[in-house]
Amino acid sequence: MQRSRGWATGWNAARVAVAALILVAVGAQFASSVAEAVARGRDVATVVANFFSFFTILSNVSSAVVIAWLGLRFFARGRRLDVDPPALATALAFVSTYMIVTGVVYNLLLRGIPLQPETVGWSNEVMHVWGPLFLLLDVVLGPTRRRLPWSAAFAAAIFPIVWIVYTLVRAPLITNPTTGAPFWYPYPFLDPSTGGWGSVVFYIVVIAVAIVALAVGVVAIGRARGIRSDGIRAGRRVDRRAY
Repeated sequence: MQRSRGWATGWNAARVAVAALILVAVGAQFASSVAEAVARGRDVATVVANFFSFFTILSNVSSAVVIAWLGLRFFARGRRLDVDPPALATALAFVSTYMIVTGVVYNLLLRGIPLQPETVGWSNEVMHVWGPLFLLLDVVLGPTRRRLPWSAAFAAAIFPIVWIVYTLVRAPLITNPTTGAPFWYPYPFLDPSTGGWGSVVFYIVVIAVAIVALAVGVVAIGRARGIRSDGIRAGRRVDRRAY
């Protein structure tokens, strides 16, 4: 069923719809944050930079771009059941991992903590619950996934590591526009003033291990149910290389 044209058509339509919903949710939260900054005389440039420094925002925007690209590509190519290109398949595995991590970390560590005073309720749920859930389902149900090499799972950790370094270097240089504190950390568990550097290092290690483990799981599922070009009977030359 998952390799049929009908299933691929429906799932790719869902990808485009969910991508649009995620982008609308991000846009609604962005508009609320900027409006609140203007109303309270906060530094708008800092608020905007902080907004795009949240891992949640980065993972949601990147996942929306990738699944929209996949969906639109499918329809632009006449609904052909072609295996996902290597670069796009790798990007999909990465953003799937990041969104699942976003959902797990938020619902285990951050639910009920107001990260922004102007949080938009429905937007928050889309970015932390429904978007991650769809990307999880896409790992299991998405059509035409390509089998990826195991190295892709470890490469998925590169972006989160860069983001953590960026966050820890930038945070002490930014004045919190809401509280006036001489630092700004996007998430409490990265703030050494609350639990010390030991706590920060602990959470970083746990989350890094979780990201790699989840990425391995995403790649493993993709290898188990993914397809090569020879798995699609389209009457064209087939690619028999394993991934």
